[in-house]
Amino acid sequence: MTDFSLRRRGALGVFALAAAQTLAKSAHAAEWPNERPILAIVPFPAGGGVDVMTRVLLQHVQTHLPGARFVVENRVGAAGQLGFEAIFRAAPDGYTLGALTTPAANTIAIERQPQYRIADFTFLANVVDDPGGFFVRPDSPWRSLDDLRAAARQRPAELAYGTAGVGSDDHLLGLAFEAAADVRLSHIPYNGTPPIITDLIGDRLALGSLNMGEGFPLLREGRARALAQGGTERWSGTPDVPTFREQGLDVIGGSARGLVAPPGLPAAIRDRLTAAIGAALDGAPFKAEAARLNLPLRPIVGAEYQAFVMANDAAARALWQRRPWRE
Repeated sequence: MTDFSLRRRGALGVFALAAAQTLAKSAHAAEWPNERPILAIVPFPAGGGVDVMTRVLLQHVQTHLPGARFVVENRVGAAGQLGFEAIFRAAPDGYTLGALTTPAANTIAIERQPQYRIADFTFLANVVDDPGGFFVRPDSPWRSLDDLRAAARQRPAELAYGTAGVGSDDHLLGLAFEAAADVRLSHIPYNGTPPIITDLIGDRLALGSLNMGEGFPLLREGRARALAQGGTERWSGTPDVPTFREQGLDVIGGSARGLVAPPGLPAAIRDRLTAAIGAALDGAPFKAEAARLNLPLRPIVGAEYQAFVMANDAAARALWQRRPWRE
């Protein structure tokens, strides 16, 4: 037997193994999602905006994905990092997906080295894009961003604003406002949004930076006013609140929330998931429930969602270069 024959047999063996693996993957994709429940990891606490979005949407996705059963698990810690890492490290077999929030996932990866790479996730669909906003008490003397800017210039680095934490979308909105208005505020990081609201309505905080969906109940009940919202246009839920851009400041900011899967998800499974999620997002039942829950919807599916997240990533990195938010 010649060396050539041995090499030829070895090559045939490699090809046979590759063919067998391809057939096995095809068979697995054909059986999916009937074998077991699909785990959906939420990197934030139960009852929060990301958790509510995920649970509500997946209830509707099930009707468009025969055989699918979803189980939601909250993996909380390190401002979402632990959950993002768990999604990234999961087997790409279609039985694990999870919620991704931007810019939170982006800023974590800029500040430190987590066990995930943003670009490598399998992007399924964005669901919510909740614009940030500046909130004050109803009796605040500030009626517009011009009023806030004038007060900040009179008292440089003294006027305090509260956010959900260093590097949060609320914080980045504040930094963007400072840059655009050429002022400096005093940042107070809180452990989440609820304590911001408590201090704001309790007259212990003059300005709160939080998402419009989170502040909507305050506006409806007359317990706060919004000076501006950070969308490219006014959210339908708060049509009376002008954007930053309408007031002459090129500031955009908020929290986008969607669903991703681990890297390397087979295309057949990915396509079925995105089709089912897209159908649910476009369905009247989900839209009605989202309206009831005050969810600012912005459906973006598949490759367009990935491009959206990576554009946010580029913007966050550019901001970090201009003004690192840990300094």
